[in-house]
This record gives sequence, C-alpha cells and structure tokens, in this order.
Amino acid sequence: MSNSGDPERPAWVIRPFDMDDYPAVLRLWQTAGEGVSIRPSDRPAEIAKKCTRDADLFLVAESQGMVIGVIMGAWDGRRGWLHHLAVDANHRRHGVARSLICHVEDRLRAKGCLKINLLVGKANRQARTLYRQLGYDEMTDYMPMGKEL
Repeated sequence: MSNSGDPERPAWVIRPFDMDDYPAVLRLWQTAGEGVSIRPSDRPAEIAKKCTRDADLFLVAESQGMVIGVIMGAWDGRRGWLHHLAVDANHRRHGVARSLICHVEDRLRAKGCLKINLLVGKANRQARTLYRQLGYDEMTDYMPMGKEL
C-alpha cells in the first residue's frame, strides 16, 4: 500500500521488517519522541527472536529506499498487540502511521484475532487522537502493569 499518489510526495510501500532494517528502525524509535521507550528487548538479538515469531506483523514503511515508519504487531493466539509505532518526523501527518496500523489489523484479523490492545502514554495526545479515529477506546478500568526480567 502507498500514499494517495500526491505528486509532491513519493509513495511509500509497507513491507515486513528485515534485520537489515534494524539501524533505521532503531533511529526511528530513538527519535520518535514520547511514546517509544527503548528497552533491553529492543536489542538486535531480541529483535531477531521476534522475527522468528509473528514476522508478518512486524512492518516497515519504506520510501525511496528509506525506512520512514515502523510498527511491531504481536499475536498470542488470543489478543493482538501493537508496539513501537514510529514515523519519521518529515513523513508524519500523511497517513503512514494509519497505513501501518491498518496493515497489522488486517493481518491480525486474518489470524482470527478478535481484539487488539496497545499502550499509549497519557500525554501523547497525537497518538491517542489517531487511535481514537481508528476505533480504539481508552480502557480506563484497567491499570497497565509490567515486569522487566
């Protein structure tokens, strides 16, 4: 999938992540601003593990040979998850994030997924607005919890 064909902007393509994309994806995550925190699970060896499971849900948007967006989807057999959505600052507000999300949603739906969850920072108003526009509801009755191993 690509953008709407605006002659001022080159089209992008959504494709599966490849380990050769790691340096560009890491830069996107590091410069994404609020919302993406780099953790030990984002090191190359851990990302390589992710590529052995649900590789079809780990997608990048590419334009003119450059990675301009990324999303990491996950499927545990019951729920889908969205992680680490990031788009290059020069390509934001053109539909790249929306396209990445929709691609992962379609792939999760094809696996039989009935519900997708994600975590978004309360202060990240742009992301919250985007997710609401795409039909995601805030789950105010739940408190996120986690544990680093």
